[in-house]
Amino acid sequence: MSASSNLSVENPAPQASRHHVRPGEIAVGVIIGRIGEFFDFFVYGIASALVFPGLFFPFTDVQTGLFYSFLIFSLGFIGRPLGALAFRFVHDRYGRATKLTSALLLLGTATVCIAFLPGYEKIGGVVIAVLSVLRLLQGIAVGGAWDGLPSLLAVTSPREKRGWYAMMAQIGAPLGFLVAVSLFAYLYHAVPEGEFLQWGWRFAFFTAFAINVVTLFARLRMSVTPEYEALFREGELVPSPLGDLFRTQWQTIALGALAPLASFALINLVTIYPLAWVLLKPDQFSLTALLALQTAGSVLCLGSMIVSGWIADRLGRDRMLFIGAVLIALFTLPAPILGETTFGAWAFILAGFALLGFSLAQSAGALNNAFDPEHRYSGALVTHEIGWLLGAGFAPFVALFLGTHYGEGAVAMYLLSGAIATLVALQLYTWRIQPAEAPAA
Repeated sequence: MSASSNLSVENPAPQASRHHVRPGEIAVGVIIGRIGEFFDFFVYGIASALVFPGLFFPFTDVQTGLFYSFLIFSLGFIGRPLGALAFRFVHDRYGRATKLTSALLLLGTATVCIAFLPGYEKIGGVVIAVLSVLRLLQGIAVGGAWDGLPSLLAVTSPREKRGWYAMMAQIGAPLGFLVAVSLFAYLYHAVPEGEFLQWGWRFAFFTAFAINVVTLFARLRMSVTPEYEALFREGELVPSPLGDLFRTQWQTIALGALAPLASFALINLVTIYPLAWVLLKPDQFSLTALLALQTAGSVLCLGSMIVSGWIADRLGRDRMLFIGAVLIALFTLPAPILGETTFGAWAFILAGFALLGFSLAQSAGALNNAFDPEHRYSGALVTHEIGWLLGAGFAPFVALFLGTHYGEGAVAMYLLSGAIATLVALQLYTWRIQPAEAPAA
């Protein structure tokens, strides 16, 4: 990768200060929205490992139940691009406020309905079908809840602090996981195991519903005010025709979706996948210890993410992305050895969290400025959802399959493939797209 390359190609940007809106205020809206999104993400993901195999698939063994549960988990990511397209029509016809309100209400309704689902022994396979539909609706709602604030933050942030503000757009991930895993750790410790599996876990979903309500009002208050609408118009952050978007911007869409694969795959391999592994090896690993370790890991991830934002403004976002992908690739080398012992596995998870914060901080939207200005809004949305589908949607299922059939070395190779995809996407961007853009400063 060229040392002079810069992924943040300059494009004309609106001046937030003219509208009495500071980038920090936009960042607050982004963080609030992302905390709610990631809290939902992790609440469902943790429950899909700890609760759903026994509650909805008691007719099979634990391993097979986990496979079924992780397949349903993937439906949420399949629904995200579908929701982005479906709610695009709501946006065009009724506006941003109606789109955001209806999407978050759908998300909250689907989430709370999951909390009320009975076990398999009550209604049989019907509950599996209902869970699948509700999970798909969750994904559709998340895709439809895109409010454009991350893109607005990217184009209004000071050039010398773009790495810092890019980090703020991602800081909701460790914060959302910290709240989710802490809540599950408390419930698992405070409620007897049988009662936890029957009703204790449901409190986490009720909490997710409450957070959705709070984030709805917070995001509406920010993203649909006249000042924000003016910024969206000046930054040309409005939906563009999808046919024209895919016809003229397909290269950037493809590379933008591949660029974050390393960190998107890693996020599930240190959060959801270890929970499944502990359930399959209860004599070797302690679930209580793992939940405590992941709580500490989320704090470590938060710290490394903040450091990454500071470094990115000195080295450049492109170098940070490249270095992060290389470090993830190197991280896979000792994985098979570390996984053989409890201490090694714990060290692997903590190191993974630290590396996740370093790489994830700059991953999302890295190539968004390569879109033509009129396609930047829709292009950012499409690459965001496709990237999550490819990088994270099937990661727990694939990792569990590889780990149980071929060992931890195969899981490491899976993560390595994500790192290679990121490195290839960054290099192709440098060769094929960037030279045609304005010279990097």
